[in-house]
Amino acid sequence: MKPTWLTTEEAADYLGMGKTKLYALAQTGKIPVSKVGKKWLYEEQALAEWLRASKRFTSYFIETAANIENNSNLREPQREAYARAYDFFSSGKQKAVIQLPVGCGKSGLAAILPFGIAKGRVLVITPNLTIKDELQKTLDITNRQKCFWRRMQVLGDNDMIAGPYVCTLEAGNINVCEQSHIILTNIHQLATNADKWLNQFPPDFFDLIVVDEAHHGAAESWKLVFSRFPSAKVINLTATPFRSDRQELEGDLIYRYPFKSASIKGYVKKLKASYVAPTELTFTVAGEERIFTLDEVLAMKEEEWFSRGVALSDPCNISIVDNSLQKLEQLRLSGTKHQIIAVACSINHGQRIRSLYEERGYRAEIIHSKLEPDKQEEILRDLKNGTLDCIVQVQMLGEGFDHPKLSVAAIFRPFRSLAPYIQFIGRILRVVVQNDPTHPDNYGHIVTHVGMNLDEQLKQFKQFENDDQAFWEEVTGGGDPEPPRGVLEGRARMKLNEEMVVNSEIVDRVFEEEFTTAEDSDIVADLERKFESLGLDPALARDVVKKSAAARPQMQESDAAKPFAVLPLKQWQEAKKRLNEEAKRTATLLLNRCGLLPAGVELPRKLKPGIGAQNNFVAALQMVNEQLDKRFGAGRKRAAWATEEFGVAMIGLGEILNALTKEVKKLQDAKK
Repeated sequence: MKPTWLTTEEAADYLGMGKTKLYALAQTGKIPVSKVGKKWLYEEQALAEWLRASKRFTSYFIETAANIENNSNLREPQREAYARAYDFFSSGKQKAVIQLPVGCGKSGLAAILPFGIAKGRVLVITPNLTIKDELQKTLDITNRQKCFWRRMQVLGDNDMIAGPYVCTLEAGNINVCEQSHIILTNIHQLATNADKWLNQFPPDFFDLIVVDEAHHGAAESWKLVFSRFPSAKVINLTATPFRSDRQELEGDLIYRYPFKSASIKGYVKKLKASYVAPTELTFTVAGEERIFTLDEVLAMKEEEWFSRGVALSDPCNISIVDNSLQKLEQLRLSGTKHQIIAVACSINHGQRIRSLYEERGYRAEIIHSKLEPDKQEEILRDLKNGTLDCIVQVQMLGEGFDHPKLSVAAIFRPFRSLAPYIQFIGRILRVVVQNDPTHPDNYGHIVTHVGMNLDEQLKQFKQFENDDQAFWEEVTGGGDPEPPRGVLEGRARMKLNEEMVVNSEIVDRVFEEEFTTAEDSDIVADLERKFESLGLDPALARDVVKKSAAARPQMQESDAAKPFAVLPLKQWQEAKKRLNEEAKRTATLLLNRCGLLPAGVELPRKLKPGIGAQNNFVAALQMVNEQLDKRFGAGRKRAAWATEEFGVAMIGLGEILNALTKEVKKLQDAKK
């Protein structure tokens, strides 16, 4: 049978598209075409096959039989959440929220949700590039090591010949998107420049939108995307239900997997919280020295000035450092090099904490947004290859940062709401050994000071875990707003020292409690299965649980860590380093007080032209260092200073700041 050939006009009518689009498809080779002289001819049979393939493409997720419901390779929350989503959208509803704790398989859930639900293309939106890049590997059918559908046997090899094809916006264009089943992007790339991408997609281009880490506060960006595709179904995936902008997540909460269940199954580490409990704490406030007993500390810990003073005081920080190192060494007995992640109040505070770990012979680095990207990458490489023992973070390492060997969370700052507290704890939740809840490497510790009132956050978390709907509604929009950048950079305060300073504390014990405990119903169900397998009456399990619950203490006491040795060499090196850092901070404060920008040139060119600096910051730093060397160094280079001299010099920086401020302001007045 001879083939039937169609002209361009006939082929366009046959396919139901314009000649321009047909021409573009033919040029890319997606539609077979033959040239006869100057004419382009299309074979009708080839067009019919292309048309069938195209229809198959748009209905791929409906027609492809994915192995989900009875797939033992998938985790319990993945199967259950998928079933809830399928029923939800089958009823005609449009927007859903699904909450899974960190480490329970949100990426895998995003991979299976389209099957049987999406009647067309799927848009997957992530909050940042880190999460997007990892998710791309999960959804790439050509990545045989990481492709989720292949590893979990959701799809067979034959199913993946025709998809699912994934396209990222930076790697493709609108034509590639048209030939892809899933478009993967981060919210900023899609919505920041709407004309570049968002407005290129017709309103019916996507049938399903999956939002990963949906609690992020890019409210206007989300609204822009959702309004562009008004008919699309939406699934918001989140590890925590809290929005940083205090707005509620859109959609019905159709499924949440409790943290306690994740812990029992071995999807996340089993966590224990430890609170340094001083028998006696001596501090100075407003020039008056006071001594508190433990009971008085517990009574005062809800006062913000008190908990912040505890957080910023060296004796309390040292107690947290020593006890976090004790937990680290206990975990390392397994042979795995577990690591610490610490959180600080500010960059300046974080630098001090880093020094405390370094002085004790542990390699530590601080990471924050003001570091150059290359330096950030270097620090993260050192963390992941095991060079670092501890990483101190200030508003960094949020969602998408996945490093299972972070197993000790050292908290050196108060958290005023549950959201940021839980999000920080999430950094140590990922297990080292999958699906093995009793493995020694699958335990984690939270270490802080009882004076920071963080046990209250744990109480709130347990209340939330009890599925209190009223509490859910209360915290859905929770979360502290980001601190001002000046606070994060350690320059917002006009003073170098805090009003409340802890002079000393006596610590001989810590309070400890499980981060979360299984509900009795969960324990009963597990014991019933075990009793039945042993041929025992399952009803006996209830009596066992009842007796153990009565004897289970809420809070335990244990001995505090013995002080870790401080190496004189490390202490000297860190003292020198900290003085240099504090000198830079003082230079920044000097410029702030005098209304000068760091990159400006007024100071070296007009006010002190003989100083020989290239900008205001360098000039201010030279002035600070000259005063330090003059007042405390007696003309010696700092390489010859003793450790104690660096400490004395740091105390004297306040006076230097005041003196230099007067000097510069006097010069400014003279130039008016």
